[in-house]
Amino acid sequence: MVRNVIALISLFAAMGASSPISADATSSDTQLDEIIVTATLRPVPLTELPGSVSVLNAATLRDAGQQNFEDVMALVPNLNWAGDTSLPRYFQIRGIGELQQYQGAPNPSVGFLIDDIDFSGLGGAATLFDVDHIEVLRGPQGTLYGANALAGLIYVKSAEPSDTFGGRVEMDAGDYGEHSYGAVITGPITALDSAFRLAVQQYTSDGFYHNAYLARDNTDNRNELTVRGKWRYEPSDQWRVDLTVFRVQIDNGYDAWSIDNTRVTESDNPSVDRQYSTGISAHSTYSGIGPATLTTIATYADSVINYGYDGDWGNPVLWAPYTYNYTEYQIRHRSTRSLEMRLGVTPPHGLSWLFGAYASQLREGLSDTSAGVYVDPYDATQNSTSLTVIQSQYHALNSALYGQLDGDLGTRARWSVGLRGERRTTHYDDDTTNLDAPTTANLFDPEDNLWGGHASLDYTIAKGQQIYALISRGYKAGGFNLSAGLPANQLLFGPEYDLNYEIGYKAQPAGGSVAIQTSLFYMVRHSEQLLTGEQLVPDNPDTFIFYTGNAKSGYNYGLESTLEWRATQKLEVGGSLGLLQTLYRGFVQDGVVFPNRELPNAPPWQAALNATWRDPRGPFARLDVTGMGSFYYDLPPNWTTSRPYGLVNAKLGWETPRYEVYLWGRNLLNKDYTVRGFYFGDVPPNFPNQLYTQLGEPLNWGVHFTVHY
Repeated sequence: MVRNVIALISLFAAMGASSPISADATSSDTQLDEIIVTATLRPVPLTELPGSVSVLNAATLRDAGQQNFEDVMALVPNLNWAGDTSLPRYFQIRGIGELQQYQGAPNPSVGFLIDDIDFSGLGGAATLFDVDHIEVLRGPQGTLYGANALAGLIYVKSAEPSDTFGGRVEMDAGDYGEHSYGAVITGPITALDSAFRLAVQQYTSDGFYHNAYLARDNTDNRNELTVRGKWRYEPSDQWRVDLTVFRVQIDNGYDAWSIDNTRVTESDNPSVDRQYSTGISAHSTYSGIGPATLTTIATYADSVINYGYDGDWGNPVLWAPYTYNYTEYQIRHRSTRSLEMRLGVTPPHGLSWLFGAYASQLREGLSDTSAGVYVDPYDATQNSTSLTVIQSQYHALNSALYGQLDGDLGTRARWSVGLRGERRTTHYDDDTTNLDAPTTANLFDPEDNLWGGHASLDYTIAKGQQIYALISRGYKAGGFNLSAGLPANQLLFGPEYDLNYEIGYKAQPAGGSVAIQTSLFYMVRHSEQLLTGEQLVPDNPDTFIFYTGNAKSGYNYGLESTLEWRATQKLEVGGSLGLLQTLYRGFVQDGVVFPNRELPNAPPWQAALNATWRDPRGPFARLDVTGMGSFYYDLPPNWTTSRPYGLVNAKLGWETPRYEVYLWGRNLLNKDYTVRGFYFGDVPPNFPNQLYTQLGEPLNWGVHFTVHY
């Protein structure tokens, strides 16, 4: 790996020195636009930000994407997601992140915001319709976002209102019953010193699975409605208010597991994966306080999530002569509120300062019902009936103070330091009712005082070329386990923090056509939280329990590189590479010492190559080739791994100022690849442990049509 790192840095540095890039796309047909990162405390040009960041702009989302964030995730190095849902909900950055959440309190490692609204752990809301760009900040964001950004932050920004009237209508049709319809209208409201934007889209698909028992092709269907309204109020040059109202209704089926790991399921009780979310954000900036700017961000979100699955993945005919039927169904209701205020001064040169305060409240209620029956006609001692209902309430209050100072070191170097202190108080209670057993209850009130921050130095080695060094500290609150049968010393787990050491090179020289980012990182993790599980009763899949504990330490290190090259007026080429090595040490659960090993869902390599050809006369073509290496599905006792794979996507079309038409295809080589795996026993009567996997999308294609007005 070290040899690969050295070779890549040498290659990219040579390209950056010989191939200048532009900050002004209008001065040359081969120049690249300057990219501004907005998820930071202040908007910063990408080339000047000391940190590893990927920005997928509107053109990339339109050219490479289709409907959901999942479609473009492979373009971002060292970003992965765990299946077990119809859409990506749980993300991993540099190998750190959750794989699922069934019980307990939300405690994400990857922050996920849509127009400043917190949807961490609820990534299914990330539909791509009318999205302007997506920013992925890798590494701990302790100063910026605190407890929910131990691994990094994903920020989705929708398109802004326009000062001229306009809009568009979009339509899609494809195989597997895919259809979508969308419309956008935007324009000024001069009398009110404002502008508006309204976007609406409905998307449906039968999904990629056939249920042989029910003779249906739509048990894993998708039905997604996105509605977003934006209003910009700008009464003066000093004051601007942006209001966003967002509604997404994900009404998807969930039937993605089969006994033989194919796209043919046998379940008699296919379930759902629904997410109904409403979000509101008000973002105000006022620069009339002398040299300072006051920023205020207020948000509210309310989500109802219904999620379930057929616990045995089978039916009476498949399991005969045994009676074997289990189901799992959850209703989760989460609401969040937040208020943030920042006051800062940013002169062209010299000392810049910013101080802020943040407060948030999260409430979540969960109803979890597991039911099942097992009857063995040859051994009555194995017969069992179960019904477990868990009703829980969770409440968390977070408050934080933070600050950042930036200054010059001569004419070429600039330093930055930031610090954030956070107080987290929580309350959790539940009641668990079991069939023919007394009701049990849990009550937890953990509190944590946490802190994080950063220190960085960047140096301009030539115009448009920067090198940087960064040390950052991230943190994550502790929590508790709920699974029955755990010893008392495993009910609670402590907070985690990590230290990230990073150096990088960025180049986008003026007048050129190449943009390069390369970074090396080494993350030292302390008391890292790890989730594992086991099946307590062989003939009851609903007794597969998950529990979290703290390993003594661990590390994650690797490389992230991206390259954009506008070769000619018509041709643009891009690529990315992520290399990753992970290890945890000293993980002990229930007296068992786990062997030191790599983290799950942390592939050692991820790569992407793309080429886009756009002729001013109308023709368009794009080709994407992506791939990743093998990774563990879970911690021990699950030692199973995925297989390396590569995917090919393509898009052909014709574009004019008035309309666009495309023919698109995804997974053109029809490769079978997996996004999640479990290792347990599910086949009676002996229930041998074996691997079960959820597959990614197969070959599918369709047509797209857009009309602008």
